[in-house]
This record gives sequence, structure tokens and C-alpha cells, in this order.
Amino acid sequence: MARVFFAIAALLLAAKDVVSFPNYASLAGLSERELDEIIPQLTVRTLEKPPGQMKNTLTKLVNDPAHPWIAPAPDDQRDPCPGLNTLANHGYLPRDGIATPAQIVNAVQEGFNMANDIAVFVTYAAHLVDGNLLTDLLSIGGKSAKTGPNPPSPAIVGGLDTHAVFEGDASTTRGDAFFGDNHSFNESLFDELTAFSNKFGAGFYNLSVATEFRFQRIQDSIATNPQFSLISPRYYTAYAESVFPVAFFVDGRETNGSLNMTVARGFFQDGRMPNDFFRSNISWGLDLIGEGIGFIFTPHPIEPGTNNGTLNSYTLDPNSADFSDFCKLYTDFVNVTVRGLYPNATGPLLNALNQNLDFFFGPLGDQGCTQVPAFV
Repeated sequence: MARVFFAIAALLLAAKDVVSFPNYASLAGLSERELDEIIPQLTVRTLEKPPGQMKNTLTKLVNDPAHPWIAPAPDDQRDPCPGLNTLANHGYLPRDGIATPAQIVNAVQEGFNMANDIAVFVTYAAHLVDGNLLTDLLSIGGKSAKTGPNPPSPAIVGGLDTHAVFEGDASTTRGDAFFGDNHSFNESLFDELTAFSNKFGAGFYNLSVATEFRFQRIQDSIATNPQFSLISPRYYTAYAESVFPVAFFVDGRETNGSLNMTVARGFFQDGRMPNDFFRSNISWGLDLIGEGIGFIFTPHPIEPGTNNGTLNSYTLDPNSADFSDFCKLYTDFVNVTVRGLYPNATGPLLNALNQNLDFFFGPLGDQGCTQVPAFV
């Protein structure tokens, strides 16, 4: 009799656990059994195609009366990316931080004048790893607070705060995951960024400052984090995040590519545009961001690698994509990262996976890459 009671109790708890699975939580990495339990609880959406390039790519006022800054509520999702936090706090994204990929593409274009190619590429890369492909929703914040006795591993429960993909080690103003908090604004790192801006940028953050600070952050992590990892795709996003403040946080009426540090603090710490802020006066795409990465990388070239579990043990990884072959970033991401996260996809999930892979590849035809065949 006791066995029957405990069996019934376990079933009830398991049912409660499935029902509580958030509609934005990622299905990546779940077992076949977990997928069979969870997918029937979800409302499958017809996937919206990525928006195209917006027609007006001129600078304009974006901190306007229709988009006031409002501090996030306690349950709103926010992530280590100050740009997405800012767009949510100003209402370019849903203020709860749960959005569709199409909403994110529109928001980064409208709010920051990010070009369509990189907007689609980055958004759908994030969605494939951290979003829910069936509900077409993605949290811009941390892992889901899924309840129940046996929640899935935190590494696979959605949100952009998933380590070593987009969020990763050697961040500009966030600590390494090894030290326990990889998402909160870090005052000590911002003070260090300010000191570098004073030394190399006459008090402003620019690409020259980014060059030195990116190198320093990598060296810091090599020396202090035994689990430091700088391989693809984080290898690319680490350098890209050093370019983004120059591209997107400098007022579009400025022409010197220099970011005031008071304005920088507003973005990095509070997710807040300064009053009377105009978006960039140029539309930054893959080619321009790539030029900025090249500017930062060239003086201090560091190839992809990891520490081996001890400090100062950085070892190159010859299998990681690097800046010499952009298309390898794409093929490795699909064949290694995505395929490894969805080994059991069938039916609607497989269809949604292949649709999102198509969306992801869309901007890369002009980069000379060959599309990986659909998953079967």
C-alpha cells in the first residue's frame, strides 16, 4: 500500500513539474522522455519569418515619449547584455523580457540601428540555443525558475544567461561564471574600464580602449579562472561585445566614435538611454562589426583556447572556429552546438528546428557560406 501511495505522489509531483515548465524555456538538451512530457503542454505557434531591413536607417531620437525608461519589475527578465536590457526598459521589447525573435530583430534595428544581417544572425543563433522553438519565445534574461522536485539542468532551461555561448568569460562588465555571478553589473570591472578609458581614450571609450581592455580581460581570466574558456561561439561574441558600445551606445549626432563614460554607466548598469538620445547614424552590419573586431584583435592576437583546470594554463584549441574562417563559425554552431542540443528532435520540434536554422542562415548567403543540410 505504501508503495502505491508513493508512486501516486511521484506521478502528481511529476505532473506539477511539467505544467510549470515556462512557455519560453528552452527545449535544448532535454531527453526524449522529457520532450515527450513537456511538448504536449505547449502551445505551438506558427513561426514568424525574420523581419527585413527597416526602410529608415537614418539617425533619429529613440529615447522619445513613446519609449520612456521604466525600471524592470522584480519578475521581469533581464540578462548580461546591456543593449537588450535597455531595449526592454524603454519598451522597444516587451518589458517583461519575454519576446519573439522577430520582436528582437525589430527592436535592435529600431532602437540602435543594427543592420538586418547581424540582427537576424545573432538573434536566431541565440534562439536556437536559448529559446523555445515551438512557442517561438525567448527570455532575454536568466534561467527559468522552473519549480518542482526534479527541474532540468539550469544549463538547458532557457534565457540568454546560458554560459559560454553568448554570455561568457572575460565579459566587459560582468564577472566569469566560475566566481558565481555572471550576469550582474560589476562595479570593479566598470572602474577598471573607466581607468582604461582615461588612459587610452582621454576619458572616453572607443575602439582603441576596447583593444587594450579586451586583451586585459582575457589575461585576467587566464590568471584567475581555472575554467576559463574562449572558444567559438563565445570567442566571436567576446570581441563583438567590445565593438557594440561604440556602434550602438554613442549618440548618432556624434561622429568621433567615442562613448562618454557617464552614458556608458547608464547603459551597462541601468539599461538606460541618456535623455535626448539619438540612435547611430549608420546601420552597423556584419561587415562593419567585423572591421571593428579586426581593429581590436590585431594588436593583441589571441587564438581560441581554454584553461585546463588550473590557473595560467591557457591552451589553444585547434578545433575551434577563429577569425580566419567565418563560415566555420556557422557550420560548427549548427553541426556541433545545435545538433548536440537537439539529438532527439522529431515531429513539430524537428520542423521548427529546421525552420529556425533556415532563418539563421539567411544573412550568410552574402558571406559565401554554404548552408548545412536540414536535420532529419
